[in-house]
Amino acid sequence: MLKQTGVFRANQQVAERVMDSNDQEKERGITIVAKNFSVQYKNIKLNIIDTPGHTDFGGEVERTLKMAEGVLLLVDAYEGPMPQTRYVLQKALGYHLKPIVVINKIDRPEARPNDVLNEVFDLFVDLNADDEQLDFPVVYASARDGYAKREVDEESKVLTPLLDAIVEHIPPPTTNPDERFQMLIQAQDYNDYVGRIGIGKIVNGCVRAGSNVAWLKRNGEKCNERISEIYSFAGLERKSIKEAIAGDIVAITGIENIEIGDTLADVSNPKPLPVINIDEPTLSMLFSVNDSPFAGQDGKYVTSRNLRERLYRELRSNVSLKVHDDKSRDSFHVSGRGLLHLSVLIESMRREGYELQVAKPKVIYKEINGKKAEPIEFLVIDVPKEFDGQVISLLGARKGEMLNMRESNGRIHFEFKLPSRGLVGLRLRLLSSTQGTAIMYHNFHEYEYFKGAIPHRPVGVIASMSNGDVMAYALDGLRDRGVMFVKPGDKVYEGMVVGEHCDQKDIAVNVCRAKKATNMRSATADKSIKLSPPRELTLEMALEYIEDDELIEITPKTFRIRKKLLKETDRKRNRIAAHGVSK
Repeated sequence: MLKQTGVFRANQQVAERVMDSNDQEKERGITIVAKNFSVQYKNIKLNIIDTPGHTDFGGEVERTLKMAEGVLLLVDAYEGPMPQTRYVLQKALGYHLKPIVVINKIDRPEARPNDVLNEVFDLFVDLNADDEQLDFPVVYASARDGYAKREVDEESKVLTPLLDAIVEHIPPPTTNPDERFQMLIQAQDYNDYVGRIGIGKIVNGCVRAGSNVAWLKRNGEKCNERISEIYSFAGLERKSIKEAIAGDIVAITGIENIEIGDTLADVSNPKPLPVINIDEPTLSMLFSVNDSPFAGQDGKYVTSRNLRERLYRELRSNVSLKVHDDKSRDSFHVSGRGLLHLSVLIESMRREGYELQVAKPKVIYKEINGKKAEPIEFLVIDVPKEFDGQVISLLGARKGEMLNMRESNGRIHFEFKLPSRGLVGLRLRLLSSTQGTAIMYHNFHEYEYFKGAIPHRPVGVIASMSNGDVMAYALDGLRDRGVMFVKPGDKVYEGMVVGEHCDQKDIAVNVCRAKKATNMRSATADKSIKLSPPRELTLEMALEYIEDDELIEITPKTFRIRKKLLKETDRKRNRIAAHGVSK
């Protein structure tokens, strides 16, 4: 779209996924933060917002919907509507935005655009769309190859049919330039020279650079401020302008501590705009200061003050996040939309030089009609036909309720309702059971009454009982005990988890034990030992893996799983106190 509307020169080198500017977005291949750009087509300026598709970043969708007048609903021509499709469409229909359905990737060999269109229509009906919304236009496209068409059998080599559909069906901004000035801040940016930048759509009136405005905060406070500069979006760039009118999406500078949800209004008649409604978090995690034996070796920011400042600073732009101080001064309860939402925050902090520890994620319960209720997820799993029994067995043990099942091209498409608790650790076991062939998507569905106990991790862990360097000789003697997470030369400490036990109970072992040199044997004989490669866990996998008595130690260079109580004697005493018997 950017190329065909002249934003880039014909010979200009353009990075792939140019909107995914964040390092983690490029690495993960997903959109995390909503970003906007504009293009000119037939002397009309089209403001376009690129939002995340994953439900964990739904707050980004919610805060930007008020800037839009319509939506392009992208659906894969093979996969059809996914759980996140349902989520973002439900939000868009709730704001009465005009939808255009774009069935993308029609160039795939297994594409089934006509079947997918029927599934999209069924989804609209299921979400109680009105007659006007059900009469949606359809565009078939291949984003990679840069073409779109209104009918599957048409010939096309350009995106003009899509741009024409936007101009024809998306209404102009519903604003009034003759009213008093009002603007809702819906996004934020920061620049070292001008400080914080507020981004949003001007709802009414107009504003000039250098003019005074009323700053109405979310908490009800009011004060007068002066706008330094106004920037309009031109392509991917920002262009300084003197004046902006109702309907424009602009960035303003000069208000030092402006936050998402604040209103800028006319000084003579300041009226706040409705605050953005954001869905509540469903998952909570305890962040605390790193107190392991290796604390302070890698990190730049290691104190509770550093941790607190960083978490509360995140609240300014991450609207779906919540942070509460714990009873302990060194710990904080951080609540988010899901495991991916929280792991992206943890990874960002790690890269910025922070050291911290996090505990096992826990779902947030509610009380409905005097009964305990828990969040339920809508889950879609796509697997080869030979693994359908493993999926049904695995989901059944986790209180999953099958809603739908269909077969296509040798793969089975499952739809389940599942307690959010059942998702923790599910991805690891699902990939293991299906030899890495399963595809899984999920999003929050609703709160339902508590479903009962769900089985914990079926195996125990292997913990180190000594401090030092891991020795190949010691690992060779532990081959039959399970799978290791460490390799020779790694540094470990007492209480650090170094592997997965093949039995249900935890064990403590000495992975630092070296072969003693004698006049018969040489200590260098370890070089001939051949070990299986260790299991490498990603941060998300580790968050799913740990249990209540374990923590993840996170530093800029690495992360480690450890026991809360490092000494084996303390853990044994704790088990005796909890169960009355020694295990």
